[in-house]
Amino acid sequence: MEKMKVRDLMVPADQFPKIADTASLFDALFALETAQEDFLSGKSAQRIMLVENEKKQIIGKISPIDLFKGLEKKYNQVNVEKTLEKLGLKYIWNGMRQDYNLWESPFKDLCRKAGDIHVKNFVNIPNDGQSVNLDDSLTKCFHLFVVNRHDTLFVMEKNEFIGMLRFTDVYKEVAQTMKECTV
Repeated sequence: MEKMKVRDLMVPADQFPKIADTASLFDALFALETAQEDFLSGKSAQRIMLVENEKKQIIGKISPIDLFKGLEKKYNQVNVEKTLEKLGLKYIWNGMRQDYNLWESPFKDLCRKAGDIHVKNFVNIPNDGQSVNLDDSLTKCFHLFVVNRHDTLFVMEKNEFIGMLRFTDVYKEVAQTMKECTV
């Protein structure tokens, strides 16, 4: 297993459902529901929704939790919760939530908001801690999964997104290796 690379377990980008970054939050809701239904019925092996720009380049992904982020625009002003929590300063986050009035009125005019907010306003764009190169070792991925608590990593080749490495696939490989040790 030490010799395995990201390329050995990654899923190519063309196997994932996609949505345009110009789609509305309302469109994203239906796209995510369809992806989930297709996944559960066996029509699709993937339910992760990738986001592409006007050039058809993948720029990130969205999940149901991102829809909540999209409903509350002020989350774009605040991105320090995890850092404060890691430092044991969660009480500061609670104060910031009150100061920024987060979730003060997220459901007011919900239907209008869902049509006016676009995916590009809340897409999960990968940072350095959520992307790996095609030929990286799985040990690097283990670290990123554990430390950053992501369920997927974006796989890059020459600065271009080419697929996803899912935690579930890595877990299956590790579990199989561990089982072989006990036999």
